[in-house]
Amino acid sequence: MSTSTSAAPQPSRIREGLPFPLGATWDGLGVNFALFSANATKVELCLFDAAGEVELERIELPEYTDETFHGYLPDAHPGQVYGYRVYGPYDPENGHRFNHHKLLIDPYAKQLVGELKWSEALFGYTIGHPDADLSFDERDSAPFVPKCKVIDPAHTWGHDHRISVPWERTIFYETHVRGISMRHPAVPEAVRGTFAGLMVDEVIKHIRNLGVTSVELLPIHGFVNDQHLLQKGMTNYWGYNTLSFFAPDPRYLASGKIAEFKEMVAHLHEAGLEVILDVVYNHTAEGNEQGPTLSMRGIDNASYYRLMPDEKRFYINDSGTGNTLDLSHPCVLQMVTDSLRYWAGEMHVDGFRFDLATILGRYHDGFDERHSFLVACRQDPLLRQVKLIAEPWDCGPGGYQVGGFPPGWAEWNDRFRDNVRAFWKGDEGQLAEFAGRMTASADLFNRRGRRPYTSVNFITAHDGFTLNDLVSYNDKHNEANDENNQDGSNNNLSWNHGVEGPTDDPEINALRQRQMRNFMATLLLAQGTPMLVAGDEFARTQHGNNNAYCQDSEIGWVNWELDEPAKTLLSFVKRLIKLRLHYPILRRGVFLVGHSSEQPGVKDVTWLTPAGNEMTTQDWEDAQNRCLGMLLDGRTQISGVQKSGADATLLIIVNAGHDTLDFNLPEVDHGSSWVCKLDTTDPELKSSPALAFNTPYSVTGRSLVLLELQHAKAS
Repeated sequence: MSTSTSAAPQPSRIREGLPFPLGATWDGLGVNFALFSANATKVELCLFDAAGEVELERIELPEYTDETFHGYLPDAHPGQVYGYRVYGPYDPENGHRFNHHKLLIDPYAKQLVGELKWSEALFGYTIGHPDADLSFDERDSAPFVPKCKVIDPAHTWGHDHRISVPWERTIFYETHVRGISMRHPAVPEAVRGTFAGLMVDEVIKHIRNLGVTSVELLPIHGFVNDQHLLQKGMTNYWGYNTLSFFAPDPRYLASGKIAEFKEMVAHLHEAGLEVILDVVYNHTAEGNEQGPTLSMRGIDNASYYRLMPDEKRFYINDSGTGNTLDLSHPCVLQMVTDSLRYWAGEMHVDGFRFDLATILGRYHDGFDERHSFLVACRQDPLLRQVKLIAEPWDCGPGGYQVGGFPPGWAEWNDRFRDNVRAFWKGDEGQLAEFAGRMTASADLFNRRGRRPYTSVNFITAHDGFTLNDLVSYNDKHNEANDENNQDGSNNNLSWNHGVEGPTDDPEINALRQRQMRNFMATLLLAQGTPMLVAGDEFARTQHGNNNAYCQDSEIGWVNWELDEPAKTLLSFVKRLIKLRLHYPILRRGVFLVGHSSEQPGVKDVTWLTPAGNEMTTQDWEDAQNRCLGMLLDGRTQISGVQKSGADATLLIIVNAGHDTLDFNLPEVDHGSSWVCKLDTTDPELKSSPALAFNTPYSVTGRSLVLLELQHAKAS
């Protein structure tokens, strides 16, 4: 009788490791892998070749501690490509969608390899099955999913640090990594549309010379291009379809190395510019119950997402994109705050603008300014040092919360946008609200010690018309999006001034140019924190497209070929920003209240009629009134070291009516005359003679004027 012996089982090379930190962490000797899942039964670590194309090995994570699977590979190193397969119940009706046939992206992955390739194998259920998403699909998704890569976080920052521009001096410049560099002539073709393209000297020089202080980048986290957009030859250009909260999108890395983002930050910091990231923590690219299984859905669907309480097969959709992350869950809250700390700490980012931020403060029974996430940001020793800006609305219940966020947060103020647009369009009954918007919307924000800078004022943003299109089109023209012009807002409060789109009419073009100057002057002379959109400073157009989210094309890119009107507007905007920074009274740290607590009888702001008299209730209630004077008394400025312009008294006159009006220049007892510093009818105003008190100043219809009081000489 013959006998046979089997080889003794080989000891596993994976060790116990630690349940923290989450993600893949290299310590110089090996890599610790840790993945949270409260409901999984087993996790396999899948190792791939460097290109992420060949699955080399599957290793079960050996330990489970505090709802975290973990293991340590002593021979792993930076550059190791990996993903996970997670086992557990496939029970959609109870919120569980585990499917180990689907390769999953680590939510804490610091770098991604490859792009998502749409395939039916990406879905946890079988498409077309009569039971729909209740069915179970056994196809392997690994060939179609981006993979994770272990990184070495070491980087020589030198003397780089966060800039921390004071809020009172902050001016945001919203832009897109691809959009700003794709057509810039100084950017080499090989790096256009990447972080390396944004750090080109000529690009940074333009931003710095403009005078803004903070570059706000549209989402740069790893994101997914929607299948229906790719089928139409388009992409999710803006990137509001996040897949990974720790990894930059690979398409923005010309070098393929994480250090490229850090180098870009260092270059911007060297130029004195802050870096603000637009972040999307309200939903993920996995969509609703009919979406793909790419990461969190397959790791622990019931923990990561908000599900319908009585029908856990379905998702709460406060984001309008199919799903909503559940930040009331402690481990989801931890993931988001860990992500913020990573970008602020490891990547030296200076602040964040939160997309649909109301979701982040919503419990199951509604928005709560004491939500754990909002509290966590305020008390965190690192996050409370950076700028936190909320987009304070979403499509969920009680979703509009402008003015409702707690101290420590700034907020986008769409009330400013809408009123200023309506005012300069000439709509009736806008004057009283316009005065409030010019004074940092105290009706919304002056509470609990919040400051005027809390109101982030804007006329345009990435979403909507550009400044040029705002004055050139009555209606949206989104035909290029291939959605029958049904997408995008219909409430644009725009005015084409007589012709839809471009025209050769010199009078219409002159009025459009003046209106753009009016908008820019209103934005930059108002109290609060202004935000400009890249290209608006020289009248960039999207040809009437007010929803260019899918236009990775010349529609969505900044055109750097400037004609003479564009150069004139650019010069005017630079002057405006210099004026704002020169006069502290235009960016006060306290709200204007109509009196001075320091000097009895002195008003910090006085509202004047064209006759030079103080506005009455009747004047405010006159719906036909479109002209107003805003007198800012420099004696109410609280300043330590006196600098040029620190105690200036200014008069801002706006006339949104059609007719020219004579505005009687008021007599001010601590001055001798007025000097015009800015008039939107004359964008190249070089100098102005002294203008006597009680004399008329001719204010052209639809124009804005800024005058400075000349101080009386001491006897």
